[in-house]
Amino acid sequence: MLPVDLIVLAGGRGSRLGGVLKPAVEVAGRTLLSRVLDARPVARHAVVVGPPAAQPAAVPPVTAPVAHTPLIWALEDPPFGGPVAGLAAGLAALDAHAARATNAPLDTNEDGPEPPVGWLLVLACDLPWGADAARLLVAAASALEKTDDRQDGVHLVDSSGHAQWLAAIYRAPALRAAVARLGDRVDGASMRQLLAGLQLDGLQDEAGAGIDVDTWQDVKSSTVRLTDASGPDHSARPEE
Repeated sequence: MLPVDLIVLAGGRGSRLGGVLKPAVEVAGRTLLSRVLDARPVARHAVVVGPPAAQPAAVPPVTAPVAHTPLIWALEDPPFGGPVAGLAAGLAALDAHAARATNAPLDTNEDGPEPPVGWLLVLACDLPWGADAARLLVAAASALEKTDDRQDGVHLVDSSGHAQWLAAIYRAPALRAAVARLGDRVDGASMRQLLAGLQLDGLQDEAGAGIDVDTWQDVKSSTVRLTDASGPDHSARPEE
């Protein structure tokens, strides 16, 4: 399986939902955050960038398989700094986790330090079909690896032609370099600013795997789709 780490961005204000904690909003009986974390099987490590209040919303259904590694939590500084600040915090959390693993006693770290992953899967917390999006994106990145294509990443493109930067997979060195270029300007920076200069492929989201939830009407319509057999295959597991 393609080596991937996952960063889930869950630190928004939820202003179009009246300021509620978006990760905890329920769609078809499950929180948005727990649904997007169904993508965890594709990843070696998973980081959620969001407030402590969101942690209960990450609890998976009792039927879900147990994840191999604990979920890592982080928070951008200052809070509500936007998606780029969230990515910077997520990358820092992954680095700190790797450092702790490297310095662990030999009897708890028998395989030695983990090699850095080549790809970073980035998902917003409001994607009810985040696991389907992850499956599509990892498959696309795997295809790039097989053809030795040096594109810096792949993002979904919605039915209206808009790029979905937060339903995407990026080469880790390219994304890290982009964050480093912004330095202390990540707070409030746009994804367009961050990704300027990167060579990215757009993947048409024909099944609607990248549909997000911004309003209460979105909550209602997504709930209907999740209980309708004609919706995306939300039960599909990412390819191993």
